Amino acid sequence: MDDDGSSSPASYIRLVQHLIEKCICYNMNKEECMETLEKHANIKPVITSTVWKELEKENREFFETYKKDRGEESSTQKNPSQEPTISKSSDDDGDHDD
Repeated sequence: MDDDGSSSPASYIRLVQHLIEKCICYNMNKEECMETLEKHANIKPVITSTVWKELEKENREFFETYKKDRGEESSTQKNPSQEPTISKSSDDDGDHDD
């Protein structure tokens, strides 16, 4: 059943890339992603870090924007409008009139 090379290094890298993309959907940074994949998918942090770096090289503009949106480059510019996105969802708990 393994005739298409599904256990090849290339398919493993594609798997790691897919999992990194999922982490990005959850707004994780590289370190959070490395911890998560190690804990939940048994992927060594060095593998995640290497694939992440390659993705950064191939998608430089995306990652620059992603880091800015996450506030990771705040040492050069401060963004006062930056606030946690979780706070809004807990405000609209139910339908209640005052």
